[in-house]
Amino acid sequence: MGRSRLTPEREAELFDAVLDLLREVGYDALTMDAVAARTRSSKATLYRQWQGKPELVASALRHCKPVSTADIDTGSLRGDFAELVRRADDEGQVEKDAALMRGLGMAIHGNPDLHQALRDVLLDPEVTGLNAMLRRGIDRGEIAADCSALQFIPHMLVGAFVARQLIEDRCADAAFFSAYLDAVVFPALGV
Repeated sequence: MGRSRLTPEREAELFDAVLDLLREVGYDALTMDAVAARTRSSKATLYRQWQGKPELVASALRHCKPVSTADIDTGSLRGDFAELVRRADDEGQVEKDAALMRGLGMAIHGNPDLHQALRDVLLDPEVTGLNAMLRRGIDRGEIAADCSALQFIPHMLVGAFVARQLIEDRCADAAFFSAYLDAVVFPALGV
């Protein structure tokens, strides 16, 4: 896959169009034809860059995701999580991302290729970054190395994101995540 054929600006334009189409029609109705038409590109170009729709969608999500756990290191675990929450709460981005992820959450059940692409491109790098953040907390003595909750922190965070919408029909905004961290995550870690 020779990604060097597209300029970063052109790639960003393609990714924005993919996410717009996802919000408009959902994953199942999204086609490579529609992406090609929306971006005035050829399907051949799209398939040269990405193997198919799952890879393109996952790449678009990864590229347009404003927050990455990998580049946050404030010197304390509480500071790292506060920075993560601050960056995620960018001008309604949480609400837009929540709508997108709800739609994709439904689509992954019938699309194992999409599920795998999302894991490879989006989820696994974020979990790796989160685990690095937690390891730094262990190294600084903020978390006990044998803390049994460590393995469940990604589950807790994803669960909070999904559960708030299901239970309260509201997005998990910065205030919710801050309170959730203080009431659930930090006590589980002994912080």
